[in-house]
Amino acid sequence: MKTVTLSIDGKKVFAHTGEKVLWAALDNGIYIPNLCAMRENSEEPMTACRLCFVEIEGYAQPVTACTEPVREGLEVSTRGERALRLARSGLELLLASHPIECARCPVNRACELQRMAAHLGIKLKTRRLRKFVHEFPIDSSSPLFVYDPNKCVLCGRCVFICQKLPGTPAIGFAHRGFDRRVTTCGDEPIGNRCGDCTECVSACPSGALVFKSRSPAADGS
Repeated sequence: MKTVTLSIDGKKVFAHTGEKVLWAALDNGIYIPNLCAMRENSEEPMTACRLCFVEIEGYAQPVTACTEPVREGLEVSTRGERALRLARSGLELLLASHPIECARCPVNRACELQRMAAHLGIKLKTRRLRKFVHEFPIDSSSPLFVYDPNKCVLCGRCVFICQKLPGTPAIGFAHRGFDRRVTTCGDEPIGNRCGDCTECVSACPSGALVFKSRSPAADGS
């Protein structure tokens, strides 16, 4: 496979033809905020989170790094003000509908939202936007994990993983607008649809899916 040379934040990097800018950056230690991108998705990127904006020399507007393929001589900036403004606004919108209870969260200090907020220089408890948090019931019907849809950021990673596994997918997206969420067919308890697979838990970046051994919600605390 052909290799191309490009520049990201002034650093010369190498990548394979057809690879996306996002992976070229991450593989070379250059962080770009992202939630929905998955290497397992060799087809079209999900582009659900709209957070991985970068600026490219010669382009009129910022583009998402998960959709832009590398090419020889490409000059990419992950710290351009227009790209950062879009990423910050997107994250603030997510945080405005996300319960901020980090001290009690099982993924505290290992949460992608915390990492992005620190990278972008914004507070987790944003005051610029009105707080509007869901009040969905927590589903602890699985013997292995707990699903808290209130913490779901709709990145689609768990849905993608589930649909790639053999058999009928257990979860998918349902409803629209602010009520949109990941759920089972007919909103059945997730334990009724899932067996001993925990691939979705490993894919979740926000603490919406956590193992019961780590979750205070499992024992009602």
